[in-house]
Amino acid sequence: MTSLAAEQRRAWLLSRLRETQRLSLAEAASELEVSEMTVRRDLDRLEESGGIRRVRGGALYTGPVSFQGRERSYADEKIAIAEKLLPLVPDRGMIAFDSSTTMHRLAQRIVGGGDLCVVTNGMLTFQALQERPGLTAVLTGGAADRRSDSLIGPVATRFLSGVHLSAFFASAASVDERGCHENTLEEAEIKLAFARASDRVIIGVHAEKLGNPATAAAVEFERIDTLATELSPDTRELEPYRGLVPELL
Repeated sequence: MTSLAAEQRRAWLLSRLRETQRLSLAEAASELEVSEMTVRRDLDRLEESGGIRRVRGGALYTGPVSFQGRERSYADEKIAIAEKLLPLVPDRGMIAFDSSTTMHRLAQRIVGGGDLCVVTNGMLTFQALQERPGLTAVLTGGAADRRSDSLIGPVATRFLSGVHLSAFFASAASVDERGCHENTLEEAEIKLAFARASDRVIIGVHAEKLGNPATAAAVEFERIDTLATELSPDTRELEPYRGLVPELL
C-alpha cells in the first residue's frame, strides 16, 4: 500500500476496525507501510473523536458494527458455537434469538420444529427462519437500526414485556466477570428485555470477546444459564467463568 496522508490513514483504520472490531499496531503498520508510532498517533486521534478505544498493542472498535462486517469476522468460531447450541434448541414452544451473526448461523441450521415459535429482533435472522416446517418466526417490531440490521427501541422492548419465552439465545459484544456488554445502550436494553422474558438465557460468544471492554452493561451472570464458546469447556481461558454460570459449553 502506498503511504497515505493522515486523514486517509485514519479513515482506513476506522474502516478496518468497523469490520474486525480489533486491530493490532503491528498489523496496521504493516498494511499502511508506516511506523507503529505513526499508527499509535492516528489511533489516539480517533479515540479522541469517539468510536474506538486504545488498548495495549492496538485498538478496539466501540461503535456499532455492520451486520456484514460482523458476519465476515470469526466465521469458523461462530460456526463451531452454532453447532454446540443447536442441540439446545427445542422442538416446540417459544424461544428467542438476538440479532447477532452467531445466532443467525444457528438459525440457518434449524431444519424445522414440531410447533416452535422463534422471536427475534434480527431482520436477517427472521428471513433465515422462513419456510421451515413446524416453525413460526416472529419479529419484535421496533425501530430499524441499519448498522446492525436489528430492531431496537421502546416498541421492541414493550413487545417483549408481553411474552413468555422458554429460552433466549444470544451473543454479546463482550463478556467479563460481571456479565454481557454491548456497544450501544439500545442494544443492551433489548438484550435485557429478552432475558427478563425468558426462563433460560444461553450466551454464545467467540473467545476473543472474553474480557474485552464494551460500552453498555446488558445481561448479568445471575441471569445466564449457559455460556458457549468455540473452546473446550475445560480450557484455562474459561477458568474465570466457572462458578459464575451453571453450564459451560
